[in-house]
Amino acid sequence: MSTALKARLTEEAQRLGFADLKICAPDSIPHMPAALDGFLEAGYQGDMSWLSDRKEWRSYPTALWPDARSIIMLADNYAPDHDPRDQLNHGDRASISVYAQNKDYHDVLKKRLKALGRFLIEHGGGEIKVFVDTAPVAEKPLAQAAGLGWQGKHTNLVSRSLGNWFFLGALFTTLDLEKDAMEYDNCGSCTSCISACPTQAIVAPYRLDARLCISYLTIEYSGSIPLNLREKMGNRIYGCDDCLAACPWNKFAQEARNHRYAAREDLRAPHLAELVQLDDAAFRVKFSGSPIKRIKRDRFVRNVLYAIGNSGNPDFLPMLPPLCEDPNAIVAEAARWAIMRLENAANGLE
Repeated sequence: MSTALKARLTEEAQRLGFADLKICAPDSIPHMPAALDGFLEAGYQGDMSWLSDRKEWRSYPTALWPDARSIIMLADNYAPDHDPRDQLNHGDRASISVYAQNKDYHDVLKKRLKALGRFLIEHGGGEIKVFVDTAPVAEKPLAQAAGLGWQGKHTNLVSRSLGNWFFLGALFTTLDLEKDAMEYDNCGSCTSCISACPTQAIVAPYRLDARLCISYLTIEYSGSIPLNLREKMGNRIYGCDDCLAACPWNKFAQEARNHRYAAREDLRAPHLAELVQLDDAAFRVKFSGSPIKRIKRDRFVRNVLYAIGNSGNPDFLPMLPPLCEDPNAIVAEAARWAIMRLENAANGLE
């Protein structure tokens, strides 16, 4: 029954558009407690206190839901139709992480995960819980234990058939389903992702210091970004794809089929001049349904101002003085910094 049900579940997952499905046991990541403790003790989490909150649940899936007997891990492909690093050469325009150029993946993925869960209950019974990156679940270690891929040297999951452009979803069930074999590391001697990181945030193979990571700085961090990191951000205003794009396993990636992951034309390469002038209301309208909306206007404009300061384009100068008086002190400081950078560039001092 377990094998037959798994086959039907896999077929339904493919029908729903998932790229892959694998299954592991809840106790299949015994290394996780020590790995998480080491990460937290090094302070690599920065301000992401949620990584230490409910640490026991993140380390032990059996503690999160003691009744679970199987964890179904799903891969959802969002591979782009272009190399996102090409945008880094256009300093007057913004570079937005591929995953955030359309709908919020949490919503897109969770809807189909729930549909798959209903299918499982209908055909196999049991109970389920669905998780998409919003609960203390160690998705990447579980996905490796299930055989979806392995955690590469950039700490993201890599698949031999998908590259590394895919989201993860987890479906916990009380059913005892047939388990898959764990995937093993296939990075070999490659260090492409480490070399590609603009801030050297991958401090050693398989070790990421989030405090240096542009994705963390632009999305999770709410303060003024350290001066020594601002220039390295270039025109990246929401996330960074450099380490993902550098992975040689992407030669097997295929462009995402789900149109909700295809880039909106206005977010492929938006002009910084448009973005920096967004007030709160305009920001919420423009990014309705987008993951970008969650960082709110102030943090977003802060990032845009850093990109403008890095552009070297004096045409931006006339629009910056009003932002020096912005009610948000961090935005105001970013505007003053951008003016200083552009004036220095214009005077040949950069």
